[in-house]
Amino acid sequence: MNFLRQLQAERPALFWIVMLLGFFVAFQLIIFVAALILGPFGLPGWAPLALVVVVLVVIARRQQR
Repeated sequence: MNFLRQLQAERPALFWIVMLLGFFVAFQLIIFVAALILGPFGLPGWAPLALVVVVLVVIARRQQR
């Protein structure tokens, strides 16, 4: 964590590129795992994305309480 703070202070552009890349890779991995779980049920291709969005909304609503 200290490394990220140092990187943000010294090279903010590189920090934001690394953060965007990290979020992108993490989101793709979550979508992939959701597709593996929902795949055998024969649901449409947008179902894993919808599942991930619903889970993220539920988590966000719980954190607001």
